[in-house]
Amino acid sequence: MELKIVHTTGFEYEGKATASYNQARMTPQTTPEQLVVHTRLEVSPTPWTYEYRDYFGNEVTAFEVLDPHESMTVTATSTVHTQRGAGPEPRLSWEDLAAPEVADRWTEYLELPDMVAPPEDFARRVQEIRRDASRPGEAARAVCDLVHSEVEYQTSATDVFSSAADAWEAGGGVCQDMAHLVIGGLRTLRIPVRYVSGYLHPTTDPVIGETVQGESHAWVEWWDDGWHGFDPTNDLEPGERWVVVATGRDYLDVKPLSGIFSGGGTSSMFVQVDVTRLA
Repeated sequence: MELKIVHTTGFEYEGKATASYNQARMTPQTTPEQLVVHTRLEVSPTPWTYEYRDYFGNEVTAFEVLDPHESMTVTATSTVHTQRGAGPEPRLSWEDLAAPEVADRWTEYLELPDMVAPPEDFARRVQEIRRDASRPGEAARAVCDLVHSEVEYQTSATDVFSSAADAWEAGGGVCQDMAHLVIGGLRTLRIPVRYVSGYLHPTTDPVIGETVQGESHAWVEWWDDGWHGFDPTNDLEPGERWVVVATGRDYLDVKPLSGIFSGGGTSSMFVQVDVTRLA
């Protein structure tokens, strides 16, 4: 499948911003499962820019707008060819995970900061899953099932700063919350797992040439002699409708757009993601 994604973020300021310093992680990755055919990041007003890859291998565009401005618009346009098959069956044993070549190599994906730390009752249920799972991959899949069945997709239940524990207590949240819950659960089992940000075409069988409104999406990948992806929000393995942009320990590592500015306050902000299947 070939997808075109146009991700636009706009800001309006009260008065004028005198300067703005930002980082954008909005460029999809080229991997064995997806090929970036074309990508472009446009900022208005025209900034000074610098591109680099961060610790996790994500492409980052840093940019500065140093002239006074009343608004700013960031538009990332990408065309990506995706080709994903079904993931392999679980491979590693619990003993394999404890070996230094796994536990030491992926140590940053075993940390439990407050954003992903699981509440006690959720952690107990995860431990019950562990007792019944012969392999880590089986446990990981069962934890995804648990989150999908117990947490309802509700955009009003949490916000971007909410923790996994907040979503579990509320019984609702968005894809970010569900990914954080799975991450916290798997890390308590010492399964390395990372947060994935990207896009998902919302239509099961997209029509070629039709543009639909999408949004940024999040899912997880755990280590099982290779990164194995799963989308707990939709209870599906990522397929050709999923596009990977960035990976990290949690949402804070992969925010699409972050930065600071001086001058007036923000009066309004909008985000729009348009997705088109090209082939």
